[in-house]
Amino acid sequence: MSDKNPPLLQVRNVRKSFSGNDVLKDINFDLDEGEILGLVGENGAGKSTLMNILFGMKEIAETGGYEGEILLNGAKVNFTSSFDALNAGLGMVHQEFSLLGGFTAAENIVLNRESLNRNVLGDLFGERMNTIDNEGNLKRAIEAISKLSVALDEKMLVDSMPVGHKQFTEISRELSRVGIRILLLDEPTAVLSEKEAEGLLDAMRILKSSGISIIFITHRLAEIIDVCDKVIVMRDGQIVDTIRKENADVRSIARAMVGRDVKGDDSNSSSGKIAESNSDDFILSVRGLYVDMPGEIVRNVNLDVRWGEILGIAGLAGQGKLGIPNGIMKLYPSGGRIIFDGKDISCFSTRDCLKSGIAFVSEDRRGVGLLLDESLEWNIVFTAMEMQDRFLKKYGFITWRDVPQIEKTTRRYIDELQIKCTSSKQRARELSGGNQQKVCLAKAFCMNPKLLFVSEATRGIDIGAKMLVLEALREHNRENGTTIVLASSELEELRSVCDRIAVVADGRISGILPAGAPSEEFALLMVGHSSQSIEKGERAND
Repeated sequence: MSDKNPPLLQVRNVRKSFSGNDVLKDINFDLDEGEILGLVGENGAGKSTLMNILFGMKEIAETGGYEGEILLNGAKVNFTSSFDALNAGLGMVHQEFSLLGGFTAAENIVLNRESLNRNVLGDLFGERMNTIDNEGNLKRAIEAISKLSVALDEKMLVDSMPVGHKQFTEISRELSRVGIRILLLDEPTAVLSEKEAEGLLDAMRILKSSGISIIFITHRLAEIIDVCDKVIVMRDGQIVDTIRKENADVRSIARAMVGRDVKGDDSNSSSGKIAESNSDDFILSVRGLYVDMPGEIVRNVNLDVRWGEILGIAGLAGQGKLGIPNGIMKLYPSGGRIIFDGKDISCFSTRDCLKSGIAFVSEDRRGVGLLLDESLEWNIVFTAMEMQDRFLKKYGFITWRDVPQIEKTTRRYIDELQIKCTSSKQRARELSGGNQQKVCLAKAFCMNPKLLFVSEATRGIDIGAKMLVLEALREHNRENGTTIVLASSELEELRSVCDRIAVVADGRISGILPAGAPSEEFALLMVGHSSQSIEKGERAND
């Protein structure tokens, strides 16, 4: 027993606090060579903070460091920067992308580590006189991509990529590093389609067989069971359970995460109030919509949305489901005819759309949805204040903010959506990704819109919070009569909450089905079969 090698990574009694609040408490676990460790927990459980400690992120050192020990191959380490971690063989793929949009996949993969053609001038006057070895860099990028076994074009600009390919570029960049031993993956499948996620899981198995160890954070519990050797469950900054693969199941993991039983979504639980109706009373009619959005194809969308329904938009990555709401809201150049509430809004700006009663929760919560350095109060009420003159007091020509009403409204949404924060004054930047998503939703609800577009509502949200968000959407639809259009990569999520689901393929609506339709019909529409061709096939089989 004494001759046994120590675990590759050992975490001992790690604690971390921010502003006196304990976010990690006595964390202990081991990671063996060639092992995949699943790390799960509700948003705010401390998962990302733990990863930031392991990777030496600067915000850890800037906030007083941490207590406890981290050992690599039995030797104590204390990374004070990510460069220390990289040099020791750790790589990390963060939940938010850190790519340069105007560069190709290959250029991003080797960025700051480019191979050079060395020459005499370089020897005399320094490396700046050497030239870039473009052929060598391209070869290195292709080798890294090949480890993932995905169809990623190494010469494609990041700005032109669908979101799933951006994720594969991030992972390939880490795999291209020399001596990589541990890979930290923070929600890598959150932006991937089911097929892309399966490809990533296959790639993780290949990396495991080559001796690379992986810590895998995801809220898709089926993926955890599928690929991980053991699962660590965190709750309120503590490890509450460690489960071996052979003993893991979705229900037991979910119960450990939230401290209570969690009922699974019923894919046929939608109300059906609209699906069973033949009403042609439309709040929104779109004809010939095209959108110039990088990574998305929207070229001839015709769609009618009924008053008071929850309509889902499903489709594979890059096929147009995200482009449709972005184009209607004029966040990207678009054309076609758009009729909203009986008015032609085809030439409206984003501001005009907001003023007319449309709200949008973007899939890009950090780039579009949030004022990261402002308080939760300002984030939640600002758009309603700006577009609807709410939360203001006036006396003659003098206008000032109604601070008590702002605080009251913010507190209500914090309570309703269970946003984990220190106070309503906390900056949005300081929240976990899932709690930032809830703030975006609160901001939209605060607008009291007639029509609400929501893209990837539960991206990066744990199973308990996902159910809360979906129920909040149902409730808002039911109590306020708000029409909701929900675009999501997760079909079962749409089936659990929507009345009807429109499927996008190759930039067009290939068909619209009731939420309770068989999964096979949705799958056929996603690969380009129209509703008519499905019906013809069924008649032929009959």
